[in-house]
Amino acid sequence: MGVDFGLPHFDGELEELGLLAQTAGMQPVARITCKRKAPDAALFVGSGKADEIRTLAQMHGAVEVLFDQSLSPAQQRNLERHIELPVNDRTLLILEIFAQRARSHEGKLQVELAKLQYVSTRLVRRWSHLERQTGGIGARGGPGEKQIELDRRMIGDAIKRTRERLVKVKRQRSTQRRQRERRDTFNISLVGYTNAGKSTLFNALVKARAYAADQLFATLDTTTRQLYLADAGRSVSLSDTVGFIRDLPHGLVDAFQATLQEAIDADLLLHVVDASNADFPEQMAQVERVLQEIGAADIPQILVFNKLDALADERRPPELQDQYEVAGHLLPRLFVSARSGEGLDHLRHALATRVLATQLDMTPGDAVELPDAMP
Repeated sequence: MGVDFGLPHFDGELEELGLLAQTAGMQPVARITCKRKAPDAALFVGSGKADEIRTLAQMHGAVEVLFDQSLSPAQQRNLERHIELPVNDRTLLILEIFAQRARSHEGKLQVELAKLQYVSTRLVRRWSHLERQTGGIGARGGPGEKQIELDRRMIGDAIKRTRERLVKVKRQRSTQRRQRERRDTFNISLVGYTNAGKSTLFNALVKARAYAADQLFATLDTTTRQLYLADAGRSVSLSDTVGFIRDLPHGLVDAFQATLQEAIDADLLLHVVDASNADFPEQMAQVERVLQEIGAADIPQILVFNKLDALADERRPPELQDQYEVAGHLLPRLFVSARSGEGLDHLRHALATRVLATQLDMTPGDAVELPDAMP
């Protein structure tokens, strides 16, 4: 279910929500959208549209209803009562995917914290059957309210413990970064919208076997390898990070600070873009917003327009290297295919040029210029 409030990124086909549902192991059976000027305070979509959703769900035998926007706890509770099915929103769907995909100790901690923060706002719905129990003759409240208070306290304690464990992980990462700095390591991080092909590009550059698949959030945990650049005569540190997505839950942005720290501390960002996706400008804007949130907006970037092999002949660029304007600044752009290897030599040459420029302490203006085309 999607509601068009007139925002530019509205997905009229609900394609991304469908992909998220499939990634979480669900099978979409029907999609429905509507237009509103503002959300309905009680049911988000209004009672008439809620009736339509209930009828459509019964017709297709649906067992759950997903919304492409975030719902308040009250809206979620009211919709479940009205539709008579479990109702969840985009935020919980993303959290569930992250919980399924996290592999490292750090990743699991980050997901746990984000889910705890989300669930802590839903206690009214989850314990509604206890809220009005009586605690004695003629008394209101009692056991029900005590159960809610107990649950809140338990979740609060769990959030505190998880945050403390994450602080230790951040310290460990900080120590690792200081060691790399002492070794004069040049750090490059891959960033980009989910399913842009970052992990495939990472594997192609460093000959690694990091998990890569044509699905959303195939990679959650940061992976770092050494990349040797022959033209620079040295190795650099290359990190593959979690993909960004529209309306990334703020809890995840906060909880994944330890993972995204690799991007924050990078000397250079490779912003990987799915060139075959017609919505790539909006996806790039979403990535830039998250980079701004985590304090990485001022780190130099090279744009890597990936999936060149998926472009039709008439959409192929005349040159594999040019410049592209982002937020009023011209950034170097390279077209590559991580799958076929086309353009990767130019990318390595551009990285080597940037590393050598840094070693020579060139000005930032000189450093961002693209190298001449390789002979």
